[in-house]
Amino acid sequence: MADEGNRPQGGAVDKLGFAHDQIVLEYGYDDDVDQGFRALVESVVGGPLEGEDYTGVVDAVLVWWREGDGDLTDELVDSLALLEDGGFIALVTPGSGRDDRVAAHDVQEACNTAGLTASGAVPLEGGDQWHAQRLVGRR
Repeated sequence: MADEGNRPQGGAVDKLGFAHDQIVLEYGYDDDVDQGFRALVESVVGGPLEGEDYTGVVDAVLVWWREGDGDLTDELVDSLALLEDGGFIALVTPGSGRDDRVAAHDVQEACNTAGLTASGAVPLEGGDQWHAQRLVGRR
């Protein structure tokens, strides 16, 4: 595991729940994603992130989501269909300093509709560039 004192991302990866031997599917990859965070997730899980064409069941889905990407509720429901029991979605959205920021109420509404509960947002390295939330199905 990363030293949380030296790598703020280590705290985010831990808080989100990534662990060794998980299969992680990634949606929304683009040239603006946090490459350091992606590399740390791959290091923790012990392998590469699966691409959008992966069709198996996964332990976690990493979703990079920006304002204007489409319907967040649909994306979350589609992600849920691929999750193993006890799996989670790590929703990563732009921070307050970006024009493509997703409003908190939009995330909450999408989670409510999809039957998910969200944890508090955790900043990734880079401060306000990206924030991540762990989304899990309601019990």
